[in-house]
Amino acid sequence: MRRYRFLTTWCIAAPIQDVWDVISASDRYPEWWKGVRTVTELEPGGENGVGALVRLEWRSWLPYSLQFDLRVTRSEPPYLLEAQASGELAGVGVWRLYESPFGSALVYSWDVSATRDWMTRMAPLGRPLFACNHDHVMRQGARGLADRLGVELVAYG
Repeated sequence: MRRYRFLTTWCIAAPIQDVWDVISASDRYPEWWKGVRTVTELEPGGENGVGALVRLEWRSWLPYSLQFDLRVTRSEPPYLLEAQASGELAGVGVWRLYESPFGSALVYSWDVSATRDWMTRMAPLGRPLFACNHDHVMRQGARGLADRLGVELVAYG
């Protein structure tokens, strides 16, 4: 397996609670996040969604889809959401949200390993393409979130 570490920041001109309400409802991602094909609830969560398990299928401009499960392991509304990934990607994703007078900043860290054999074999040459693909998916998410909330995407990085 090859490990990938990504850190992405979105700045959205919306209140943190509005952003949280959209980000924490993964079952609705296909409505606004172009790269998300499907989300299937496998197990409901408890307080603040902790323990919830969903299966997601993602697709971007590269000619493959990824399917993996996410289990919410930590939730501190409206500031932190953490999930453990398993399946074709394995690792941890963490949303951290911050509020300012200008809106909200979302910082997403994604520390995963690709478990598909062909991705592992391709990693030495494919890593830059996989990183570009991740960036493309995240840009789609940032734009989709801003559109969903009817606000400006102030910054992406």
